[in-house]
Amino acid sequence: MLKGKAPIVIALVLGLLAALIAYKTMKRQEEKVKEGWNLVPVVVANRDIREGTVLEWDMVAQHEMPEQFVTPSVVDPKQFEKVVGQKLMVPLQRGDLILWSHFRSEGSFERLSSIVRKRGRAISLSISGAASVAGWVRPNDHVDILGTFPDNKGEGLVTVTLMQNIIVLATGSITGNTNMALVDDSKKNYSTITVLVLPEEAEILILAAKLGSLHLSLRNPEDIGEQEERGRATIETLLTGERVKALKKIRERTFQIIRLPTGGGGSLGR
Repeated sequence: MLKGKAPIVIALVLGLLAALIAYKTMKRQEEKVKEGWNLVPVVVANRDIREGTVLEWDMVAQHEMPEQFVTPSVVDPKQFEKVVGQKLMVPLQRGDLILWSHFRSEGSFERLSSIVRKRGRAISLSISGAASVAGWVRPNDHVDILGTFPDNKGEGLVTVTLMQNIIVLATGSITGNTNMALVDDSKKNYSTITVLVLPEEAEILILAAKLGSLHLSLRNPEDIGEQEERGRATIETLLTGERVKALKKIRERTFQIIRLPTGGGGSLGR
């Protein structure tokens, strides 16, 4: 009975051996190809996705890819949350890598002139660091512009508030419409501020920047009032302290300072 089946059994065994040998050969070739390659995780589409689709977590999968083929244009899995909820500019097929270029950073492709109000002018000032409130000034903020210049009598320096309640259009290349989630941290620092002013005010600011140094003071967005009469900070008023004393009374009324009991840690502004 076994005699008649022997050829079949032998054939099956030989077939299994051939399959095993082929599998091991393929594995050796695969290992040889991968030899020396450091595999790193990447994000790919796990389905076909149409252009204009808002990307969600369940639309992607994590795969591994040789590090030498992964460029900065590829979205790192650790940064994937930055593109979740963003619209795709291009259609993707299953298995396609997710790239930063697949998404539009709103504001990157806009023209600044499109957000300049009619009869207004945009002008950029070289202001950064402490002069820009340590970089806390952002697009759409309201600021006052202060200037420090040599006194016209040759008696030292004088600081004056040149303009009040000025709207910031951009900090560096970032506007109020820029999608900050897609902006690299290194590009969020800036050395220029672009503001919205009248044509005549632009002339004043250009001259002021040539004659002295400019600083910004940041306003609460709801504080849009302006002072019609403003004093000047000179070396004389600084040394005598008269102006500081007068302003202290106004400051205490304005900020409603609460005096804490002795040992209570000082005073708090409300």
